[in-house]
Amino acid sequence: MSRFYIKPADVKGNEILVSGDEAHHIVNVMRLSVGSEIAAFDGTGKEYLGMVSAIEKQTVKISVSNVREVNLEKKLHVTLMQGLPKRETMDIVVQKTTELGVDEIIPVPVERTVVLWDADKARQKVSHWRNIAIAASKQCGRTIIPQIRPVTKFDAALKELKNYDLCVMACLYKDAIPLKNAVAGFRGKKILAMIGPEGDFSPKEISAAKAAGAKLVSFGELVLRVDTAAIFILSVLNYESNI
Repeated sequence: MSRFYIKPADVKGNEILVSGDEAHHIVNVMRLSVGSEIAAFDGTGKEYLGMVSAIEKQTVKISVSNVREVNLEKKLHVTLMQGLPKRETMDIVVQKTTELGVDEIIPVPVERTVVLWDADKARQKVSHWRNIAIAASKQCGRTIIPQIRPVTKFDAALKELKNYDLCVMACLYKDAIPLKNAVAGFRGKKILAMIGPEGDFSPKEISAAKAAGAKLVSFGELVLRVDTAAIFILSVLNYESNI
């Protein structure tokens, strides 16, 4: 059964009115027609089952037969603070960590970030990443879409460390401990994982994060690409928390 994303405001009683890109996807990409069965989720945990009842010029109407609360989300809340990488690497980070259950992503420009944007460009990028998170959630069956936070300065992001039960910063630092040691026996609910851009965090940033309460962690002897590192840490956290 085809699965689509809708906004809560699209639901009108027992009918859903789908417009924009999703309507285009239903009609022109998936080639669904009146009578086709369909599933939709609104990003808040609700999933709607129904049937296409009408296709108008710019709107697809869905007759809802069943509404259910689908809780496929994990108990552990993971926020990824990602130092902005080059090119389209951030797209991969958002897509794959969404599939692995990340709850929030905070994009952070740091000292070794190569490309910096003005405010308008940053907002465009965040909107683009949110669309990637929606698409990845559709594909993997998530019912809650991870939050993509606005691009945030590193110093401001560090102030949030106090809101987490555990904060880990992956870095190439001689005193970093193995990730498995940092998370062993963890029984809290909120983890902040910090991943740097190409070239790692700077010594100044590492010192600031450590002073703010972050544990410096190592992923082993091999140096991982930015997107691989993000996938690795989400995978380890999922495993260690028995999710």
